Amino acid sequence: MSEQWIAGINAVSSALEHDPKQIAEVLIEQRAKNPRLNDIVEMAKAAGVAVRQAPPDALARVAGGTRHQGVVAQLGMQQNLGEGDLDELLGRLQTPLLLVLDGVQDPHNLGACLRSAEAAGVDAVIVPRDRAVGITPVVRKAAAGAADRVPLIRVTNLARTMKSLQEAGVWIVGLAGESDKSFYEMDLKGPIAIAMGGEGDGLRRLSREHCDFLARIPMRGSVESLNVSVATGVALFEALRQRGL
Repeated sequence: MSEQWIAGINAVSSALEHDPKQIAEVLIEQRAKNPRLNDIVEMAKAAGVAVRQAPPDALARVAGGTRHQGVVAQLGMQQNLGEGDLDELLGRLQTPLLLVLDGVQDPHNLGACLRSAEAAGVDAVIVPRDRAVGITPVVRKAAAGAADRVPLIRVTNLARTMKSLQEAGVWIVGLAGESDKSFYEMDLKGPIAIAMGGEGDGLRRLSREHCDFLARIPMRGSVESLNVSVATGVALFEALRQRGL
């Protein structure tokens, strides 16, 4: 679709709360009974956002398969963050905590990673522009509002960006199941970027080569690896624990 929509009560509520200027209009399902939709209508009106009712099939069409729960919102022109924004961000932070996602393609996984990143206080999530999912209605729904609160920076060359992070004093720890080092042995208290691979083969070769350390999450069972969103949550909250926040 050329238009960009977000769907679902939590996603629309979060967008209205944190950045209502990005919303062009809100569509509410005709004859819907959920009282939470009334709260969204009031939020939209207070922010000066247009609200109109629409039949269920119209909402389903623009939601693109996402369960809309009786509400969708059309976004205006979205700000695309890139390498320059990352440089500006690093200039303001003393001990950044960053998340690098190397080729996550499943929108549910990206949404879950953004949700964990927001909960752990991550300063930015960095993803490649190619061979990776961007912000979609499904991502927003899975992120439960986090997509509006965590900067997502899309870069043209991920390996080059990782090198720039190192030059800026950020240490990069990559998750790799074959490493003989435990992630829990890593010092995560300083300027850190945690690099996670995609759903298939994990971190790509160039991304591995640009990590300062490779480590694994130790597991006692017979499962060889964790889902990327689960592993991301484990890694980020270990960093949060070490940083004492």
